Amino acid sequence: MARPLSEEKRDAILASATALVATLGTGAATAKIARDAGLSEGTLFNYFASKDELLNQLYLEIKTDLGKALLTSYPATASVRERNRHVWDNFIDWGAKFPMKHKAMRQLGVSERITEQSKQQGNAAFADISGMIEESLADGALKGCSMTFAGGIFEALAETTLEFIARDPQRREHYKQAGFGFFWNGISK
Repeated sequence: MARPLSEEKRDAILASATALVATLGTGAATAKIARDAGLSEGTLFNYFASKDELLNQLYLEIKTDLGKALLTSYPATASVRERNRHVWDNFIDWGAKFPMKHKAMRQLGVSERITEQSKQQGNAAFADISGMIEESLADGALKGCSMTFAGGIFEALAETTLEFIARDPQRREHYKQAGFGFFWNGISK
């Protein structure tokens, strides 16, 4: 009879994978992920049938966590600017609080190992945000641009903002506000 799987061990594997994918990319060895989680590599494969399954589950875990952060108290009936500001502030706060998750998400987001199904599932929670961005693009300077392009601009500005916050945490609010100013001016004028 197989032992029931432990949520604690699964969480340890995902935490180890987060840190190693953030620093080494998706090429991080499963043996190292297991070792850093305090487990054998065989135990890791009791929880995840393959490395690709582990990476896809990690992607979905981080996306879910990010989605919860962005949508907590989301002001669905507020102005487009206020909704954009809410998403920006929560994204920056999440990225500053969880830098390894943010870095791992960037690695996973460009990995060919993440399936289309995982990408679709991971993005499903962001439907309200996608609608808000489309609304923002309708009349602004980026009118006619794709959501992918607008998302890339958001990510680039957020990445720069997070880098400056990491260098100078005392000016976190200043950088967060300035970054949003650049983003909002770019999409709304």
